[in-house]
Formats: sequence, structure tokens, C-alpha cells
Amino acid sequence: MARLLLSVSPSQSSCCLGGHLPSLSLSARRRIALPSSPARRVRVSVAAPTQGQGQGVSSSAWAGNGPEEFDAGAPPPFGLADIRAAIPKHCWVKDPWRSMSYVLRDVVVVLGLAAAAARLDSWLVWPLYWAAQGTMFWALFVLGHDCGHGSFSNNANLNSVVGHILHSSILVPYHGWRISHRTHHQNHGHVEKDESWHPLPEGLYKSLDSATRMLRFKLPFPMLAYPFYLISLVMKWSRSPGKSGSHFHPTSDLFQPNESKDVVTSTACWLAMAGLLAGLTFVMGPLQMIKLYFVPYWLFVMWLDFVTYLHHHGHDDKLPWYRGKEWSYLRGGLTTLDRDYGWINNIHHDIGTHVIHHLFPQIPHYHLIEATEAAKPVLGKYYREPAKSGPIPFHLLGDLVRSLKRDHYVSDTGDVVYYQTDPEINR
Repeated sequence: MARLLLSVSPSQSSCCLGGHLPSLSLSARRRIALPSSPARRVRVSVAAPTQGQGQGVSSSAWAGNGPEEFDAGAPPPFGLADIRAAIPKHCWVKDPWRSMSYVLRDVVVVLGLAAAAARLDSWLVWPLYWAAQGTMFWALFVLGHDCGHGSFSNNANLNSVVGHILHSSILVPYHGWRISHRTHHQNHGHVEKDESWHPLPEGLYKSLDSATRMLRFKLPFPMLAYPFYLISLVMKWSRSPGKSGSHFHPTSDLFQPNESKDVVTSTACWLAMAGLLAGLTFVMGPLQMIKLYFVPYWLFVMWLDFVTYLHHHGHDDKLPWYRGKEWSYLRGGLTTLDRDYGWINNIHHDIGTHVIHHLFPQIPHYHLIEATEAAKPVLGKYYREPAKSGPIPFHLLGDLVRSLKRDHYVSDTGDVVYYQTDPEINR
């Protein structure tokens, strides 16, 4: 049950109950209880909507004596400045040499894996190679992602060159992605304005045909979405329901007019890589290139969709999404989730340490763990400790499956909303 909890003193109760209590839109029953205590608490309980009904605002605050109830959708009692002040100053320092050492490490591993697999050329080895190389492609993406945020170094030219090399090598248009990802960070947690795995309003959800719903919510399809999200308008697809615009086209509504040259540059780099892959396919043969590059590429796509989805979905408690005046950069960022990936944490550069990254994307990845530990006392219950992983994060598969079965749409109305479930899609 979603509840609004208020507290008033005896001298205030008649005033508040006489017409000055804030008006609420209650979709179901109301209950007002006045406990006989020195400080009266007024509890207005709003029954959660039945399936298919709209879901309204949930907000809670206690005053006076008694237990405090935490509401993830309530404005936090701290600000960005408080979190920033808690993070040690050296966590903000970017070391380009250290950043380049991670690039060197990952590139050496990628080339070494490819050389070893090609030399052995055994069907006993290929599946192991695909799993390892797909993970390493994902690691390359994360380093390019840091370039896009400017957390790689303070040198914009270095960030651009390294970002283009890393992202083009795995068929990602660097600037096109960088700009749309910036939009995601600037609007995280906003129902309509977020760019990555944002919820669908109920009306839009119900307008989708059954095939589109299946592609969005039935495994394995959501884990193969990223290339189609990128290419979108080129192939006459929407990058997500209700949104159009290609990451490759300079006049796409994703970009400002002054960003068109950047987009053209990245698209040219992407085409150059596509041409290189075509040439290698001609020289080495299609089967060898499928084994060496294209199978790992699709495993990288699955890693990307898996990780980015779980950064914003799948927590045991449903977390809020915002609209209008209820949204703020801080409140939106606090709905993101940290995840533990076991052995993979170091390989993919601690991208699972995501809450502080979302709030302060300029912090280098190698300082995120320390910065998070320093910020936890400020964040309090707004930080959700991730479940500990074994060497391989198999436990997260359960979170993914559970979320895809329950997190389908949000109400068309309300400024603080929560995911609701379509029972029909699970049949």
C-alpha cells in the first residue's frame, strides 16, 4: 500500500483536518487515524491500484515520536554538495597515464585471445574464447565510455582519439553514443526524458503490438537490443517506443546543430571499421570472422544490455520514477543501483559501482569504490547495498528475469510513479 504519512500537534489538528490538508487524488480507499498520543499522527493510506489502474504519488515523512519509515520517493535530506564534500579530493583527480595503462592492458588481452584462438582453432576452445573475448569487448566499451564522460583525462583531444579507436573497434559511433548517453545522465530517472531503459507510460505501452512487447520484455530479445537502438531511423525503426532518431545521422533529433560535425566524424570512423571487417572477411573467410569477431561482438552486446538494464531495474523494492517538479538530478540519480559482478568487477573497470558514477560521472573509474564508501554515510538508506556475488554473477540473472516479468509500464499521470505489471504478457 502506498501511504502519505503526516504528523501534526493537537493544536494543529483541527486546522489541518478542517480543510488545510493538502489535496490528494486517491484512487481507492482512505483511512485517517488519530492516535491518542502527545503528538498526533495523521495517516492517510492510499490503496495500491489494481492491475491496469493508474498509480499515484507515494510520499512519507514522520514527525514526533515513533518509528521512522523510509520512502525512496521522498526528497532526500541532503544535497549534491553534501555528497561531494564527503568524497576525498584525490578521487576527482584524473591520471591519463593510469587510464592509458588500462587501455594497453585490455588491447593486449584482446589481441592475445584472438591470436591464441586462431592458432588453436579447436571447437573445444572457441566457446571459451567467445565468452572471454565478448567480455573484453565490453571492457573496451567501458573505457571508451570514460572517454565520453571526460573521466579518462582532462585532455579533450586524447579522450576523443582514444574513444573513437575503442568504440569504433566494436562498432559503436563514439560521438553519437556519447551525446545520447549524456542525455541519459542529465535526465536519469525521468519518465519521458531519460534515454536509457526508461519506463513506458501506460497508454504508450498498451498501444504496442504483441510482437513489440515480446521484443522488449521476453528474453533473450531485450539483451540483443543495442545495435538496433543505435541504428534506429536508418532502418525505419524507433530507437525505443515513442522515440526516434539515429545515432549516425547528424540531423537526428538526438543532436544539436553544433554537434553535427562530431556525429559525421564518428559515423565515418564506424564506416571505416565496417569496411575493415568486410575486407578481413574476404581475406580470412566468413566462418573465421564469425568465430573471431562477430560471435564475441554479440556477447558484448548482451553484456552491455544486461549491465545497463540492471543499473536501473531489478531491485527487490520498487523504486520511483519522476516527472515534472518532483524530478531533480539528485533524486533521479539516487534511483540507480550498484551491482557486484564478482571476478568481472576488475575486468569491466568497476562499472557496477554505478550510483556515484551517475551523480558524478567525471570521477575516474579507479576511484569509484573509494568515493562510494566515503559517500555512504551521507546517502544512508538512499544507497542500496548490492548483493555479494560469487566469482561469476549468476545471481543477477534472477534479478533480470524477475524485473522483465513485473516492470512493464508506469501510470500516465502522477509525478512520482512506480512500475506496474501486465499479467497478460507473462502467460
